[in-house]
Amino acid sequence: MIRLQIALCLMLLILTGCGSDGVAPPSPETRSDGRQRYLALGDSYTIGEAVVPRLRFPVQLANLLATRGKPVDDPVIIARTGWTTSELIAAVEADPPEGEFALVTLLIGVNDQYRGRDAEEYREDFREMLQKAISFASGSPARVVVVSIPDWGLMPYAEGRDRGAIAAEIDRFNQVAREEAERAGARWVDITTFSRSVSHHEPMIASDGLHP
Repeated sequence: MIRLQIALCLMLLILTGCGSDGVAPPSPETRSDGRQRYLALGDSYTIGEAVVPRLRFPVQLANLLATRGKPVDDPVIIARTGWTTSELIAAVEADPPEGEFALVTLLIGVNDQYRGRDAEEYREDFREMLQKAISFASGSPARVVVVSIPDWGLMPYAEGRDRGAIAAEIDRFNQVAREEAERAGARWVDITTFSRSVSHHEPMIASDGLHP
């Protein structure tokens, strides 16, 4: 999934340079050694289910940023396998991350889709979660990257299921997330198309047959 990480890295390099209007956002909190802080919010895709910690995408992304002269601290990851958007909201409300972050990524919604939630119900929760993500990013939406939901329906785990229906539902959920991200002024990265192109490449699929 290295191309995915590069795509995210390039987007985050844009974030560290300017806001959506071309004006540099307020300076975020940094560590004493000058490293900026990165917060990753999500579910199994963010925590890296069935992969070793160094292969979690936030960890890979932090390493890529460092190689491009944009060092960040070890990412703060708030994510758990199985979390819906409302469960992520509850988690950050119960134990909010401390301080402000230069960069925030948000990838959430696959479990809402998997559990059969209505996309408009998801919209309400996603909008609330996105506002929380923006607040963690010094109130700057341009420092928030919303990542699309990969298409798990093409993974071996989904054998025997209606793959077309899963794809259509994921597209609808991604449409909602993209609309809300653009409305709020956050950045959007589409990894769904890429996930569909690698679903049959065994080296890119975790041992559970579900996660990249």
